[in-house]
Amino acid sequence: MINIGCVGSGAWGKNLVRTFATLPGCNLYYCCDVDPKARQRVAKAYPGCKTTASFADVLRDDAVDAVAIASPAKLHHEHAKAALLSGKHVFVEKPMSLASSDAEELIELSEGRGRTLMVGHLLLYHPAIARLKELIRAGELGEVYYLYSQRTNLGRVRSDESALWSFAPHDLSVAMYLLDEEPLSISADGQAYLQPGIEDVVFLTLHFPGGKMAHVQVSWLDPHKVRRLTVVGSEKMVVFDDVEPMEKLKIYDKGVRLPSYDSYGDSITVRFGDIYSPRIDIREPLGIECEHFLDCVEKGERPLTDGRDGLRVVRALERAEQAMGR
Repeated sequence: MINIGCVGSGAWGKNLVRTFATLPGCNLYYCCDVDPKARQRVAKAYPGCKTTASFADVLRDDAVDAVAIASPAKLHHEHAKAALLSGKHVFVEKPMSLASSDAEELIELSEGRGRTLMVGHLLLYHPAIARLKELIRAGELGEVYYLYSQRTNLGRVRSDESALWSFAPHDLSVAMYLLDEEPLSISADGQAYLQPGIEDVVFLTLHFPGGKMAHVQVSWLDPHKVRRLTVVGSEKMVVFDDVEPMEKLKIYDKGVRLPSYDSYGDSITVRFGDIYSPRIDIREPLGIECEHFLDCVEKGERPLTDGRDGLRVVRALERAEQAMGR
């Protein structure tokens, strides 16, 4: 049984609390939150869970095996570092930190102390994304040309981080996961309309080796709630739509055929095939993610979204900020 302490039980942290509380082999042992009302809610819902306003209480308790950190992003590095120094395994929400140097320090600490460090890149545990990865790996799409994603909504507007740092980690982690590479270059443009210095909308373009390209749009100032990713290959094209309740993944058997070099008079032809949605066992990605963390702690295995995965995303976010002149 793994005793876990959750740090932060706010808008997203409460979901981690709920999930860890229901997983077999896990005991929700501690919940830390500076908000007394949040602590009261946890105490009422999970009477066996200790609550505290002090993170130090969690770290001092030798019964705590691991911590799940969902505090504000500016505190991720500080809390993760303290937990690793206290000998705890660490799950930290995205972004892993706000600086690549801090992310590198966490990796060094976790590896030096033999502790699991996992970053909450949730979409990599989505069954539809896992299936899309299988399709690409099996060559079903042919050569991947480019992909683009949109993550927009009206709200939730943050005052402690921009739409880039709040939304884009999802799309950047997926793009690098699907293409198995880091981008060679990143260009970005964004604007802050509601609060000075906090971008509400950002557009990113990433260039990868071999001519592959990705485009990302993120905004919390948009009339449409969109959570969509399109991947275009030489043989097939795939759309992942996380707002769609049932058909999360659609495969388009469409493409363009070029004339062969030894042909004469042939023209470029467009191929229109079937559109179909494969059957996918849709489990809650958060449950899969938290279960994976517990398995890695128990077996000493490296997580899919380990510290190095988190570092790649932080590096990309930094490069995007630099491209925007920040």
